Amino acid sequence: MAFDGITVASLVRELNTSLADGHISRIAQPEPDEILLSVKTRSGLKKVLLSASASLPLLYLTDQSKLSPMTAPNFCMLLRKHIGSGHILSVTQPSLERIVRFEIEHYDELGDLRKKYLILELMGKYSNLIFVDEHEIILDAIRHVSAQTSSLREVLPGRPYFVPDSLHKLNPKETDENQFCTEVFAKPLPLSKALYTVYTGISPVIAEELCHRASLESDQSAREFPENARIHLYRVFSEMMEDVKAGSFSPRIIYDKDGAPVEFSALPLSMYADFEQRTFDSMSAVVETYYAEKSAVTRIRQKSADLRHVVSTILERESRKLSLQRKQMKDTEKREKFRICGELLNTYGYDVLPGAGSVTVPNYYDGGKDLKIQLDSTLTAQENAQRYFDKYARQKRTAEALTVQIEQTESEVRQLEAISTFLDQAETEADLAQIREELEQSDYVRKRTVTGKKKGSSRTKKSEPYHFRTPDGYDIYVGKNNLQNDELTFRFASGGDWWFHAKKIPGSHVIVKTRGTEELPDDVFEMAAGAAAYYSQGRGADKVEIDYVKKKEVKKPGGAKPGFVVYYTNYSMIARPDISKLTLVE
Repeated sequence: MAFDGITVASLVRELNTSLADGHISRIAQPEPDEILLSVKTRSGLKKVLLSASASLPLLYLTDQSKLSPMTAPNFCMLLRKHIGSGHILSVTQPSLERIVRFEIEHYDELGDLRKKYLILELMGKYSNLIFVDEHEIILDAIRHVSAQTSSLREVLPGRPYFVPDSLHKLNPKETDENQFCTEVFAKPLPLSKALYTVYTGISPVIAEELCHRASLESDQSAREFPENARIHLYRVFSEMMEDVKAGSFSPRIIYDKDGAPVEFSALPLSMYADFEQRTFDSMSAVVETYYAEKSAVTRIRQKSADLRHVVSTILERESRKLSLQRKQMKDTEKREKFRICGELLNTYGYDVLPGAGSVTVPNYYDGGKDLKIQLDSTLTAQENAQRYFDKYARQKRTAEALTVQIEQTESEVRQLEAISTFLDQAETEADLAQIREELEQSDYVRKRTVTGKKKGSSRTKKSEPYHFRTPDGYDIYVGKNNLQNDELTFRFASGGDWWFHAKKIPGSHVIVKTRGTEELPDDVFEMAAGAAAYYSQGRGADKVEIDYVKKKEVKKPGGAKPGFVVYYTNYSMIARPDISKLTLVE
């Protein structure tokens, strides 16, 4: 979700509270389009990040510091000169625009009290950070915009500052029922689009939420709604704007089933009622957490791209090979018929006339029914019989070889499907490193040679299985890959512990420690099964069948691939992929 006016309103309220009467103690420019202000307040030092990045404009309070260049850029030096020890009087937002104005009071070189304004415009690729004086004249900007670049507004030192009203949007906090119904429902657009086209600060997500709260179809043309629907939507819209004006915000992040952040908002989003929603005390925490998590997910996806390509390529090749092998095996199913034809020709060969192309004889393997046998007219009956025995022998050898090959290929496919599943669920670089280790052990990728590494240099933290705890205090362990699955099942778990796994699909081994001979409560079985479903290929399904058994019943065949086990006595249950009742133990 891009920064909309409501998100900015929440941040402005938070900044006003946190930075009230604060004095700027440090100004840094860690990135070409980013400023980090350190502000001394009565409650301690606060840091606020102002980013005018064209791809990701941001504004939030943070505890984190960033490395800055040895030589400060010109814009940073100008800010230090004018407001290096300035007093923040207020933080405001005009209308519901994506604009934040920092009003700063300071003393100039002559000791006179002056005011300056640092203005952050959070407008996508047009984002900018502009420094102006008390007469609204631009002193400088982090990104200069000339007349050749924009015909609407120049952003250059000495030019007057103003916000071009190019879209002519209305202020949603100052609308009334008549204006709302006239402007929104006159648009020949889908209802949600009409909302964010008419009013400033309303994002597509908020527009969809308004339609959802009003139980109206967001993709239906705004002109088609009757009067009662229009009045109802206006009331929903007014209630939301009252919350915004009153500062009644509820910052939150929405997560999908895989635990990845999909959206954030300053207000509750009822249209995501079926998703996990984590609330925060501040909008700054939401913004910082959301983009950090989003960045982490993106970074892991990027870092695993090469491994994914390798695994998908080999899996596709092995799947084709398995399909061909099974087809060849099906072709050998008629080998018994060749043997029977050979034996019947040996028995009834005296009935075969010289030069005959076929013969019909009673088949004593099928209750004496007649069987027509094709012959090579240039061969005798005994030679034809031997010909059928040779075909049988060849196909028997082929079937025996294919049985071994199919078993090996199926094992390869199972392992690669499991690795693909674990790549999808990898969360850290350590997880990827261990998956790569398995690929190297199986000769799917070349082993890396580490050169030039200094003795005692730090190593990537080793990936460990997930450790969860139930509300009753039972410990549940979940493998993140095939190597961890083997480690958990055959080295960590005791014979009396319970073992869980998704039935006939790739997934994690789940171990529940039983505390000796103690019987597990039913809800522990359900939570462990939910974890086995969640950490499997069936995570996106509503329900997954789970096998569970005492660990002592689980065996590993000799020479089996990592993670592959067998068991002959087990229980089964249906579980929903869910770990919400479990607490992750760090």
